[in-house]
Amino acid sequence: MIVFDIRCSSAHVFEAWFGSTEDWEDQRRRKLVSCPVCGSGEVEKAVMAPAVAAKGNRRADGRAAPVPMSGGEDPEQSKKMLAALAKAQGAFLKNADYVGSRFADEARAMHLGEQDHRQIYGETSPDEARSLLEDGVPVMPLPLPVRPGGSDA
Repeated sequence: MIVFDIRCSSAHVFEAWFGSTEDWEDQRRRKLVSCPVCGSGEVEKAVMAPAVAAKGNRRADGRAAPVPMSGGEDPEQSKKMLAALAKAQGAFLKNADYVGSRFADEARAMHLGEQDHRQIYGETSPDEARSLLEDGVPVMPLPLPVRPGGSDA
């Protein structure tokens, strides 16, 4: 895995993990990467300091100096945005069925008309999520993490 600092067109900076640089380029090209703050799909790699490990025969000289966050956002505005996002996700979870590892099968069956449509959430692999999207099945990750089975709702 590789981590990049990503910057959107509104100058929000966020961290994202990818399997490789090629995965980043592919996901960016297909508009699968968007800003978690404003939703913009216009993203690029931000300038970041490389993570250089200490030589095997040397000890690290302590912790790295703290780096202030960029973007100049109002902390109160960020808190309100996260609270609204959590409230919206909570409302979704309250009315959705947790299907666990059956997520891809359930979503595909609804898309093909083999099951009635309903709101669901669960887990699937990145490859299976990509396959669902390529097949026209509308899926997306939840914006905030949840514990399996809806114990957060």
